[in-house]
Amino acid sequence: MTASLQHPGYDPERLLCVAEKMPCRVSQAGTLLSLMGEPAQYSYPSIFLYGHRSTGKSHVINTLLMDLELPHATVSCVECVSVGLMFERVLLALFGPDTSTLLPRSPSLSDFVRIYRQQAPLSPANQTRYIVIEKAELLRDMDSNLLPVLVRLQELVDDNVTVILLSEIVWDRFRPNTGCFEPLILYFPDYSKGDLQQILSQDIHPSYSPELYSAFINILLGVFYSVCRDLRELRHLVRTQHAQTPAGSGSDTNLKESDTHKLWRNIEPHLKKAMQTVYLRDVSSECSDVVFLSSGLSAHAHVELPYYSKFLLIAAYLASYNPARTDRRFFLKHHGKIKKTNFLKKHEKTSNHLLGPKPFPLDRLLAIFYSVVDSRVAPSASVFSQISSLVTLQLLTQLGHDDQLDAPKYKCAVALDFIRAISRTVNFDIVKYLYDFL
Repeated sequence: MTASLQHPGYDPERLLCVAEKMPCRVSQAGTLLSLMGEPAQYSYPSIFLYGHRSTGKSHVINTLLMDLELPHATVSCVECVSVGLMFERVLLALFGPDTSTLLPRSPSLSDFVRIYRQQAPLSPANQTRYIVIEKAELLRDMDSNLLPVLVRLQELVDDNVTVILLSEIVWDRFRPNTGCFEPLILYFPDYSKGDLQQILSQDIHPSYSPELYSAFINILLGVFYSVCRDLRELRHLVRTQHAQTPAGSGSDTNLKESDTHKLWRNIEPHLKKAMQTVYLRDVSSECSDVVFLSSGLSAHAHVELPYYSKFLLIAAYLASYNPARTDRRFFLKHHGKIKKTNFLKKHEKTSNHLLGPKPFPLDRLLAIFYSVVDSRVAPSASVFSQISSLVTLQLLTQLGHDDQLDAPKYKCAVALDFIRAISRTVNFDIVKYLYDFL
């Protein structure tokens, strides 16, 4: 049964419809509505919503703003590659298409505040205007004065406007050293197992009865809940695994829906296989940033990797298939002219790709990585953890034992077609850096 959502400033029937669209998040929606106040009242200048990925932050705030017809602008810091693009989208959503043209080519914060103050009296609103900023943690990489201005924008533009920041990290990681206005903070906890069961059961497939689909979701959560609580990933697993059940595949037609044991036995091998590739989306064809392997490699038909993991894998491939003494030739700007024939040995006349990958130490991998990556990356635990992840994914092979005193050595375990596909996704021409292709 859907929990009730009540607020004196809104129609109860409309709130009931809104509550039905956000299962297991009515409590957070009610708190958020209380913070926002009635439509005609001045709201608090800024609100900070945080919680792990896929906990309903964007869904709740966007559902409230759209279904209650509140004036708002929603921008994502991932899509807005510059501050000017963010300002343009906010003005476009709040005041119409003509206002965004008033911004100069490289607008500053003062330009945005000035144009907002000019347009607010021309487009008066009897309700609070809302600016929703998703992936707000990226604001920390922008101008240092951007975040302090956004959290007190209401005061600067003299308008009834509230800025709502959505993030996966806590506010303490945002707070500047010089201090700034403190927003109201609302935490979105992870979904419990019962919450996930309720939400996933609403996406019932036409070929299932409610009882069978509920049993299927219960079995899937029993397997994956301990390692994956991401609602989006679980929905993907449900879509890819439903064909393996008797109702989806048409197998074992004598199976009764109440026979959970036989249902489990029917899909157990498929769930075990999917357990090895959680978050990798091996069978996904819906993601834009997907790397396709050659047809001969079927273990990982489609693989998604983080941005810097791709450069680490590229660096590992170069270290495996290039002689170590050629690193100066490829990765130093002032190396002088070195002809290939001047330092060929007899065994190097054979292609390194025919001889197979050679082991390399960790320090060489990192040196090549910092040379090929297109931005400055400070050495951190994140880089080393991504190397471990590549080993776990069997894209790199670690040689020797974990307790050895020497630095660990690795070998790259991917093919040329695979690494070329990886390189294309980050606009890196790897062939120019391979000794065999000089």
